[in-house]
Amino acid sequence: MTEAELYKVYKGVYLASSIHTPEILTYCENFTFRPDDILIVSYPKSGSHWLQEIVPLIASGGDPASVETLPNWHRVPFIEVGQNAFLKFEERPSPRIIASHFHYNMMPQSFFAVKPKVIYMMRNPKDVFTSSFHFNRTMKYFVDPGPQREYLHKFLDGKVVFGSWFDQVKSWLNAEDKEHIMYIFYEEMSKDLKGSVARIAQFLQKSLDAEVIEKIADRCLFKNMKQNKMSNYSTIPVSIIDQTKSEFLRKGIVGDWKNQLTVEEAEYFDAVYKDKMKDFQYKFVWDESE
Repeated sequence: MTEAELYKVYKGVYLASSIHTPEILTYCENFTFRPDDILIVSYPKSGSHWLQEIVPLIASGGDPASVETLPNWHRVPFIEVGQNAFLKFEERPSPRIIASHFHYNMMPQSFFAVKPKVIYMMRNPKDVFTSSFHFNRTMKYFVDPGPQREYLHKFLDGKVVFGSWFDQVKSWLNAEDKEHIMYIFYEEMSKDLKGSVARIAQFLQKSLDAEVIEKIADRCLFKNMKQNKMSNYSTIPVSIIDQTKSEFLRKGIVGDWKNQLTVEEAEYFDAVYKDKMKDFQYKFVWDESE
């Protein structure tokens, strides 16, 4: 199928036509948030599925039942994905844990009215690109990325599903009422997962003892998540996700872009990054490490 058949533009952002149907987008626009909802937000391939494992465990006080019995797309569903009409959000008990890749300005009006707690996760865009390149090869409702150099230009121009990394990240960092938003980095979690779990628990006002935090962190190590059939997408038919091309949970490391990008591609990426972020002042962890 062609890009025109697979993708649509919604509020200036590319979405996948098959899973972001007009009915679902109308549903999203009318979605009613509750004040005690917990919303996990990220640009795609920034670690949202990691949080979909961690946050339910924190909410349950460490009880592993939800992550052992519910697939992550049921346990923490995305409001903008085609399955959501069947998940009966309205019937779910509070606190509901919900996910989204939407830009800040794409959120439903009720979000701005009730201000639920948000955990916003960021990751080095070079690693986001690398993960996205491999992931898009597996997804039957995404355009095949084609040659790496070609996909790199599409990624940096925002001509991919959920649009520009730069626009999405800046929209959330410029959000109003930041007191209900927690910002966290993939790199921070990779370096100190136990400390990150404790920080998330504190933000959610969930009192957990050190032993529970340690058990949650251990369960959410990449190698352990990769073995969890409720998290590794192994139950999804190959007609939707072809993991023979690339595993859904592939490496889970920091800095894999160095194994992916050529020197010339990395320099081009840096030049675009510098231009796109020149008027935006924020201390990203990867700016310090490179």
